[in-house]
Amino acid sequence: MGPPGFSPRGGAPRGGGRGGFSPRGGVGGGRGGSRGGFSPGGRGRGAPRGRGGDRGRGRGGRGGMGAGKKVVVEPHRHEGVFIARGKEDALVTKNMAVGESVYGEKRIAVEDEAGKVEYRVWNPFRSKLAAAILGGVDKIHMPPGSKVLYLGAASGTTVSHVSDVVGPEGMVYAVEFSHRSGRDLLNVAKKRTNIVPIIEDARHPHKYRMLVPMVDCVFADVAQPDQARIVALNSQYFLKNGGHFVISIKANCIDSTAEAEAVFAGEVKKMQAEKMKPQEQVTLEPYERDHAVVVGIYRPPPKKVD
Repeated sequence: MGPPGFSPRGGAPRGGGRGGFSPRGGVGGGRGGSRGGFSPGGRGRGAPRGRGGDRGRGRGGRGGMGAGKKVVVEPHRHEGVFIARGKEDALVTKNMAVGESVYGEKRIAVEDEAGKVEYRVWNPFRSKLAAAILGGVDKIHMPPGSKVLYLGAASGTTVSHVSDVVGPEGMVYAVEFSHRSGRDLLNVAKKRTNIVPIIEDARHPHKYRMLVPMVDCVFADVAQPDQARIVALNSQYFLKNGGHFVISIKANCIDSTAEAEAVFAGEVKKMQAEKMKPQEQVTLEPYERDHAVVVGIYRPPPKKVD
């Protein structure tokens, strides 16, 4: 018999088959021998030949989430956001463009009284807003029907979910400077009537002032050192008094030498100087390192003194 695992073809059956260069399989291919070695026991020439037996079929076929079981979708305390309770719980939004995934995310179809409703899984590792929601942010200020100015829209990953949240009655004005990401954003907007894609620099809001009305909320994820100034400038143009802002801050984009907490505190100070009153701050651990989301109100109405 030749070296272990290389027995001559006609001799004892191929112990350990492709991928096992040790006499693991011994006579009769011990652990199923076939590539991947997950096949059930199987003697002879390595049991079923499919790569690793039944691998890959476990998690509920294409849907992935429910593993064939019923998935129950419950409303989250943020209006327009839902939780899918199945084998694993997931944050989901009601898909406005049914049958379409934007970035390869899973979709879940649920039957209810009105018929079939499709939800899209919202991945917190791909979206700062989802990470903030799972991190326990108190309010996101984007109820169905609201108008949102989204700065730093990138390829439209989070924008598509915000579009789901505000629904057909709401609007998302998505500003992105990069033409490369802007192309993807345009493709997302083609299928969603409530997204207005704007390929323009958020530092110059006067360039798109004819496209954007007064909005209820400004969301910013621009990762620039002068982020607070950019948001303040856009708020002056488009955010109504008493409207809200949600800002994602990446510490090492603003000052890579300082501690993250010090950077966040500095940004909050800059906001206060611009009549933006921060109300809460959430870090995005474990989804993002050294990121925080700050939510607040713009030019709050003066408190009435009795």
